Amino acid sequence: MRTVNPPAPRILVGLVSADVICRAGVISQLRPRPEVLLLVADCVDEPALRALRALGIQQAPAMVLVVTNIDDAGLIAAVEHGVAGIVRRSEASPDRLVSVIRAAAAGEGSVPPDLLGRLLKQVGALQRDVLAPRGLGFTGLRDREIEVLRLLADGFDTAEIAAKLSYSERTIKSVLHDVTSGYHLRNRCHAVAYALRNSFIE
Repeated sequence: MRTVNPPAPRILVGLVSADVICRAGVISQLRPRPEVLLLVADCVDEPALRALRALGIQQAPAMVLVVTNIDDAGLIAAVEHGVAGIVRRSEASPDRLVSVIRAAAAGEGSVPPDLLGRLLKQVGALQRDVLAPRGLGFTGLRDREIEVLRLLADGFDTAEIAAKLSYSERTIKSVLHDVTSGYHLRNRCHAVAYALRNSFIE
């Protein structure tokens, strides 16, 4: 008895490109294959960013950028605008395009290794040079807020937390108020549960 695999699900295509010849070429490459959502651009300039914003407003299921040249600023801008996959135009074979778009549609990112290295370097610099000096992390919580929530999760009350951190009880109450109101949490228990669920504390 032969097992028949079900057909792969189709993915909606949304192709944006100012280059008519390029657009026709991409469409002809992908026509026999599952549909994809692409933005084709020479670089991440203002027209490309406008197109990305427009796709984001339309709540595109997956955004993949096919680009000729991309610098560090363009890489960060693309990620900030919701791009999940990046393919260099010189590497944009039909199989590569379909692979990257399928990954993006499944909620996975796909970036060339050298671009990923550059992106991680930028993220590290952001944490080191911008966030850390202000007591912030990528969670959006300040170091002091995380420490208060960690002690709260360990069962300490306001007075005990204040003593351990050398703050006044009023300061601890203010920190907890800022967290609960800022994240629309109902109470301290909800704040601890939220922090644990999102791995802000362990």
